[in-house]
Amino acid sequence: MSKVALVRKPGPLLDNGIVDHIEKVAVDIPTALQQWAGYVDTLRAAGWETIEVAPADDCPDAVFVEDSVVMFKNVAVSTRPGALPRRPEPAGTRDVVEKLGLSLNSIREPGTLEGGDVLKVGNTVYVGRGGRTNAEGIAQLRAILGPLGAQVVAVPVTKVLHLKTAVTALPDGTVIGYPEYVDNPAIFERFLPVPEPAGTAVVCLDGSHLLISASAPRTAKMLRELGYDVTEVEISEFEKLEGCVTCLSVRVRCLATPPVGF
Repeated sequence: MSKVALVRKPGPLLDNGIVDHIEKVAVDIPTALQQWAGYVDTLRAAGWETIEVAPADDCPDAVFVEDSVVMFKNVAVSTRPGALPRRPEPAGTRDVVEKLGLSLNSIREPGTLEGGDVLKVGNTVYVGRGGRTNAEGIAQLRAILGPLGAQVVAVPVTKVLHLKTAVTALPDGTVIGYPEYVDNPAIFERFLPVPEPAGTAVVCLDGSHLLISASAPRTAKMLRELGYDVTEVEISEFEKLEGCVTCLSVRVRCLATPPVGF
């Protein structure tokens, strides 16, 4: 399996990012740049090759690159963000996945889909139906991924921005989430509650190594007690914009050949 992560540097308008479910707080852009660099360094230290998507400095939320493309096996699905100001963001990610030689599909109008609403657990693809992803976007994703063996399951999201604001998954397939953020935990085969809002999101760096926000020390302790190696990173400036550790990268695990030309 390949270990390539797409990332995108924060732009100068980051403080103008969209906030829907929390109170707006000023973002310290120099601190955000330092935290982003630390996040990227952590990926590299864990053996991931990082590729920077071209900046989109006119789009304040472009650093949340996960929203611009969904990966399943060797297929990339270019999204169509539900927030109108974010519509230009996927163009840069499309350029990168095409250079990587991935099969590329796109969500078309009137569908909307943001990558933060997509949680993959094996061949099950949970998709949050909320403010940013609509029914047509889910139907299009189902049509694209179904022939590849995916089972696309729609999940209601009414309490938070994206599905992955509420839940993510451990390497063994257990879904973890903050109960107050989850509309219906019974949808998931195995659900494990975490004690902090920031503990909902983990990035699986490998089968035993997790990346989590430093804002969730109790969750990090809980996961270590389950036998995982857990690395904590500071992302407080991105949390001010409803971001989390999954938002800041797109992991590409099924490249047939090493990336060239970057």
